Amino acid sequence: MVRAGRRESPTLTAVTSRAADAPADRAPQLRAEGAARSSALAPLTEDVPRIYPRRLPDPTRRALLRRSRTIAKVVAVHFTPTAIRQLRRIRQGPLPAAQLARPLRKSFQDLGGTFMKFGQIIASSPGMFGDEVAEEFRACLDSGPPVPFPDIRQRVEEDLGLSLSDAFAEFETRPIGTASIAVVHRARLLDGRVVAVKVLRPDVEHIVATDLDLMQPLLEILVRQTGDQMAGNVLQLLDGFRVQIGEEMDLRNEARSLVHFRRLQNEFDLKLMAVPEPYVDLSGRNVLTMEFFDGVPIDDLAKVAELGHDPTPLVQEVMRAFFLTTVRWGAFHGDVHAGNMMLLRDGRIGVIDWGIVGRLDPSTHRFFISLLSAAMGNESAWPVVTKHITDVYGPAIGEAVGLSGDDLTAFFRSVLEPALNRPFGEISLAGIMQTIQLQMAEAQGIEAHQRSVRAIVRRLRTQRKVRRMADQSGGLMSDFDRGTFLLAKQLMYFERYGRMFVSEIPILNDRAFIAQLLAGVDMASLAD
Repeated sequence: MVRAGRRESPTLTAVTSRAADAPADRAPQLRAEGAARSSALAPLTEDVPRIYPRRLPDPTRRALLRRSRTIAKVVAVHFTPTAIRQLRRIRQGPLPAAQLARPLRKSFQDLGGTFMKFGQIIASSPGMFGDEVAEEFRACLDSGPPVPFPDIRQRVEEDLGLSLSDAFAEFETRPIGTASIAVVHRARLLDGRVVAVKVLRPDVEHIVATDLDLMQPLLEILVRQTGDQMAGNVLQLLDGFRVQIGEEMDLRNEARSLVHFRRLQNEFDLKLMAVPEPYVDLSGRNVLTMEFFDGVPIDDLAKVAELGHDPTPLVQEVMRAFFLTTVRWGAFHGDVHAGNMMLLRDGRIGVIDWGIVGRLDPSTHRFFISLLSAAMGNESAWPVVTKHITDVYGPAIGEAVGLSGDDLTAFFRSVLEPALNRPFGEISLAGIMQTIQLQMAEAQGIEAHQRSVRAIVRRLRTQRKVRRMADQSGGLMSDFDRGTFLLAKQLMYFERYGRMFVSEIPILNDRAFIAQLLAGVDMASLAD
């Protein structure tokens, strides 16, 4: 632990005081740095904070080759024993997914960066990947590779323009969190308040950029040749990740989001939910100092039970907050996996890691509101939902499922309405995807589970054709495609919490609250 003599703690208004106490030759520098930080993180005058993404670097061929070798080596180390076991039992069929999960999880952890991000999604999505696989990947929620403390010290001091002892009374050398993009250390301000200091991993932008450049062409080939829906989903994830990661790698964006969503939380009296307060004069591009939350992950049932608080109303409060911000402003926390939801010792639910905030373009925002209105009983909204989807993806959707007009609307309704209105314990995203796959197979006269070479070839041809048509329409990787995928990802996370704590109620349980939100929306104000 790093310690320093005690002084008065710096605050938002104390930047000039700190500069006055500094040596004469450093005072102008500190004033300029403090003013820049305060200006960049000033109180918001617009509904959604502006974003200043960090541009990802272009990896060199040498970097791509070096990372490729690292990936190959790590995968070989962890999967060789599994491959040997598979060869010994080749007549018994493929190994269960749960037995493949451990070497895959270990590979993701060793590789870090983008791989850990995927691991977090798997860990928080048992409805998609199965309970055993999701449980195996729980370690990815907060256990990335360590960062040497001298590198952390250098990162903090360079960003703040202060020595560690001038900025903090104490700074623990061992991190309390090691996630994919950043690490978090506990520290104490000069006035005694305990804080969490989030520090971007050194060189993480180069690692992520290299991973994306290696993974994207491989997935594009797989999707183009097979049209496989799961591969397409992963490609969507990569596309969205490339867009969002620049935002996540400038921690000033997260600080703005914290200020914004704390304000909304206070304005709408969401007392059961807590968003950490940022200390902006001790934050910058690579460092974010914020209020320390003392609690346990919301899905760690044993530790939740020890605290003795009922998590049910807390989860419901987070879902209300999601609908509030998404309906009113088209913005929402874009990564509510279990590592970012904490049951605090005071009985509130803490929502952390606001580095990714989903922002819907006006057209997608209108679609989301129309979908909610339809699910709430507005019959006239279902054709609007169908029209929006077909306008984006063209004839590909109807071609895929062999339906058009009212029949296509009825199909969309049969898939989407239960997902929003049935209890959590009765639905799953995997089941929805299976329903779509079955309808596609039926439309093409193919047995969905038939494994003959002929059936497989026919399925691949159909999938490729549909994918090509959707691509030609401009719908793939569009703002609508990214926005709805990010929404689906959050609902996938909510599915897990719902099954754990509120399995008997649907996501639209608080219908009076949702109806009030919808009534307050001026659709004309959402025009493109």
